[in-house]
Amino acid sequence: MRGLLLFLLGALVGANATYYAMTHDGGRRGGLHDGDGEGDPRIEKPLPLPASPAGGAVAEPATPSPVRPAAAVVPVAANPAPPGVATLLIPVEGVNAAQLQDTFADARGQGRVHDAIDIMAAAGTPVRAVAAGHVEKLFDSKQGGLTLYQFDPSRTRAYYYAHLQGYAPGIVEKKALERGETIGYVGSTGNASPDAPHLHFAIFVLGPERQWWRGEAIDPYPLLGGAAR
Repeated sequence: MRGLLLFLLGALVGANATYYAMTHDGGRRGGLHDGDGEGDPRIEKPLPLPASPAGGAVAEPATPSPVRPAAAVVPVAANPAPPGVATLLIPVEGVNAAQLQDTFADARGQGRVHDAIDIMAAAGTPVRAVAAGHVEKLFDSKQGGLTLYQFDPSRTRAYYYAHLQGYAPGIVEKKALERGETIGYVGSTGNASPDAPHLHFAIFVLGPERQWWRGEAIDPYPLLGGAAR
């Protein structure tokens, strides 16, 4: 009886040893330690990268960074120049903005308003174009004397220079003008006093008919850099 018990005990120990060896050897062949985990359903292998046109593997794309919303663009309004900031050249050589006087609204004879400014200077002082444009008309009138009408490039404004002593050489109708180009000389022709030579300068907004003798007068003073009163 004792011998039978020993035999059964030995058989049981041998079976356990065999089972232990089999389970541990199988783990090394298909378990977590054979590098790529092939054969073990607990390991998810990465999908193979698509082939590049040259046959090599395409690099895995990086995770894109979060995109920040673009800042709102606020349009800048095209405001006109404030008073005291010149947009036109002062037409009389050697005169600065501090020397200008706003005589635009001054009364004149027969109930007229001046609608211009007078820029005092010695006779013969060069008169220059306040902006680019062209000579539209040269005219000799009883009141204005020798005058020059200049249109701007858009033909929406006329610049009027009066009481000129004379025109600069080469000044003819339809001639293109550059800003600052000499067009004539300060004088006292027309109804100006010989004792007070000056340039009578005016600006007119032209109508659709673009007539040099007709337009709405605007004050040149702030456009020449004159400060508001």
